[in-house]
Amino acid sequence: MSIASTPDRVALVTGGSGGIGRAVVRKLVADGFAVAVHFAGNQARADELVAEVTGHGGRAIAVGGDVADEQAMAAAFDAVESAFGGIDVVINTAGIMILSTVETLDLDDLDRMHRTNIRGSFVVAQLAARRLRAGGAIINISTSQRRLQMPTYAPYVASKAAVEGLTLILARELRGRDITVNAVGPGPTATPLFLNGKDEATIDRLAQAAPLERLGEPDDIAEAVAFLAGPARWVNGQILYVNGGLA
Repeated sequence: MSIASTPDRVALVTGGSGGIGRAVVRKLVADGFAVAVHFAGNQARADELVAEVTGHGGRAIAVGGDVADEQAMAAAFDAVESAFGGIDVVINTAGIMILSTVETLDLDDLDRMHRTNIRGSFVVAQLAARRLRAGGAIINISTSQRRLQMPTYAPYVASKAAVEGLTLILARELRGRDITVNAVGPGPTATPLFLNGKDEATIDRLAQAAPLERLGEPDDIAEAVAFLAGPARWVNGQILYVNGGLA
């Protein structure tokens, strides 16, 4: 991991110890950011990533909390500000995905998913809107399933449609603050979240569906996130679908 020399910028990555979040943390550190690696339940993975970053000369801390708990997340924001002096970028990768047809969906699963994906996104976005410094960026994670509309994804897509609506409106509410708000919509990406429960035939079929004939990698998504977190100051209120041309 090479560490770039850039002006001090600080990022908080929710779900930072997970598949896409982990790649985002590594990319931002390589771009010179100080990064807070957020975790909900697996502190050991977050601590491991922090040790990796600091071992290569980067700056990172681990912060925990349920993204849907506004007090826990306020404490996490406090910890980041205390460690690094402020926050410039918030990337909200924390989320869960439960697949089911509408007809057979367990509504308890719907509530659980929407608590993390919708309420959690609102809690994090609200805190970011209140605390980010000028020149900052808020980046949410949606899904290319918003366009693909494949069976069994309705509950998940419903939650991510809410995230997209939040993103587009918040960008306009922050007029005059010099803070951009965008979302990235990954296509099929080789993360544990995506691969869980899928057989090899399904994975191969999805890998061949895009013109680039492969699954996305977490690094592919991290590149897009880093673009929005850094140089893309004229991109605001947009949903960037990152899926190899699938949709």
